[in-house]
Amino acid sequence: MSVDRIIRNVCSVIDLDQEEVDWFVSILEPRSFEKREMVLSSGEICRYQTFVIQGCLKIFYTDNSGLDHTVKFAIEDWWAFDLQSFVTREPAFYSIQALEDTDVFQINRSNHDLLYERIPRFEKFGRLMFQNSYILLQNRMTQNLYETAEEKYYHFTEKYPGLELRIPQKEIASYLGITPEFLSMLRKKRLARKFS
Repeated sequence: MSVDRIIRNVCSVIDLDQEEVDWFVSILEPRSFEKREMVLSSGEICRYQTFVIQGCLKIFYTDNSGLDHTVKFAIEDWWAFDLQSFVTREPAFYSIQALEDTDVFQINRSNHDLLYERIPRFEKFGRLMFQNSYILLQNRMTQNLYETAEEKYYHFTEKYPGLELRIPQKEIASYLGITPEFLSMLRKKRLARKFS
């Protein structure tokens, strides 16, 4: 599994010399998850930060009725983990599941802490990653409160270009908070506009 993608991701934020790159690569744990395989289950401790090389993960929670509610997709070049569980070492609220066969690199908590000690610039990388995650969360909350289903669908296609062709419609509907039938209607409406 090539490390080029994760190195580009990190070096787009901080500069590393070759020795630092080599050390960073040495702590990466390559993993592959089959479609529908769980990366993290609610109630477990989130022990890894996961970077997607190829594939798609969904981050979701299950309500008391057994319905899944998707809060985020992690596609190529995205990170996925339950932040609160990773930081506090308490049981995770969220679950993470592969929606496709997915190749990732993972960093465990002890190596993550060691990374900050050995290469302090990684603190900047972590801070910016958490800031961006918080901004995405705020935007998602605002969209859920104020946008129509059609606007939410438009923003989904902007944020995750091409993903709707890769994953089941029910997963997108879960993310948007609508039924698969209503999503189907929105897609038809959008296609009709394209060709009119």
